[in-house]
Amino acid sequence: MKALTPFLLLALGACSIVPETGRRQTVWFPESYMNSMGASAYAEATGEYPEITSGAQYEMVQRLGQKIAKAARVNYDWEFKLLDAPQTVNAFALPGGKVAIYSGILRVAQNEDALAAIVGHEVAHAVAQHGNERMTQKMLATGVTTAADVLLASWGNMDESARAGWMEAIGAGASIGFILPYSREHESEADEIGLRYLIRAGYDPHEAPKFWERMAELSGDNRPAEITSTHPDPLKRAERLRSLIPRFLEEEKGGAARR
Repeated sequence: MKALTPFLLLALGACSIVPETGRRQTVWFPESYMNSMGASAYAEATGEYPEITSGAQYEMVQRLGQKIAKAARVNYDWEFKLLDAPQTVNAFALPGGKVAIYSGILRVAQNEDALAAIVGHEVAHAVAQHGNERMTQKMLATGVTTAADVLLASWGNMDESARAGWMEAIGAGASIGFILPYSREHESEADEIGLRYLIRAGYDPHEAPKFWERMAELSGDNRPAEITSTHPDPLKRAERLRSLIPRFLEEEKGGAARR
């Protein structure tokens, strides 16, 4: 327990609240540090592909990006880059409001409302500090496995092969039982927050579940089992989003009336 004490003390002293959902989270790293790291990583990651800086698709990304950022109500130095990568169906966000969209995802989005759902999801990751939380969780997991290794080493009658086997099992258990579920929780939370941004920005929220249904069709039977995946099943995401739309439309309408 002594090996775990610093981690537990840090965890107790670094709780914050996720905007929009009210979920309590543990984040250890200063936001200024995360934003600086995000800007550096963004420059490196977006440098791997040519950047599209003109044309209708570029203008659409900039237009909806600013609308979603305004709906998020967080004063970041927002950037939205469209990368010329027609075979890459993906998008990502980094701390501090750095968002990139690979052009390959546009053919799955099919329209601006669906692309706004994607961007809303990514903006939500940044606002909810999911990157900070993941780094914190990995440090917690490292602390647990380090403590377990020290404990196993104290058992003088355990040989190295048995100890290695135990550590491998503990590592796999931490991943499947702790890290991956949190990752899926982050994805679901970003879906939920992004849906609110989508509605707030004036886009059609019904395009969000349709997008995930198209993603499910694209991946076919190649999707990994959800328990070993960092992302929820796309069809489950679509179903959950569709169930949230009526309530969120009503709540956002009421919120707009009060402002």
